[in-house]
Amino acid sequence: MSLEHKTPMDIEGESMRIIETELSARGIVLPPDRATVVKRAIHTTADFDYAENLRFTPGAVEAGVAALKAGIPICTDTNMARSGVNQAACNTLGVERLCYMADPEVARQAKAQGSTRAAAAVDRWAAEHPEAVCAVGNAPTALLRMAELMEAGVLRPALVVGVPVGFVNVVESKERIWDVCRRLGVPAIVAMGRKGGSAVAAAICNALLYQAAGMRK
Repeated sequence: MSLEHKTPMDIEGESMRIIETELSARGIVLPPDRATVVKRAIHTTADFDYAENLRFTPGAVEAGVAALKAGIPICTDTNMARSGVNQAACNTLGVERLCYMADPEVARQAKAQGSTRAAAAVDRWAAEHPEAVCAVGNAPTALLRMAELMEAGVLRPALVVGVPVGFVNVVESKERIWDVCRRLGVPAIVAMGRKGGSAVAAAICNALLYQAAGMRK
């Protein structure tokens, strides 16, 4: 068996070509400002549903890119998402990748409050990085806590990436954060429905990072 595409760059380039061809065959035309993000999500998952279930508030991509160019940190709800965010692009822009899920103080606060560590981590975001790019790929409770703190005026993310995956409170949390972001004018990219995950959260962040850093990806 002879492999036609061997290098990572070749494989990724061919993958993107296939994605563009299949989108065209499905009659899907992506808005130019959103195309890179949607294609990166599809590339990560091989799931074309993201061409339809990813919602963007007006100017969300531009706001995310501008924030990252300014060195605004990325806060994630899982270490998997944090690890998936491209370190080289972050280094180029001076962007920190932050996740507090393993922090002992966050665990203590969650136990004391009877909440989840994800919700307690969001409290930490609000206290230390209220204007961060906030990327949630796993925990609906993180989105719900974000919505509460945004309404209270103590958290104002540069961008919300809301893509948790699952069956319990997932759909509801996405609808809630979407409504709050639209009402408060907070830029947001949200995968409506059950699909998502840490890899998708990282993929969306990477699409924005590559644009901000001027990296060909």
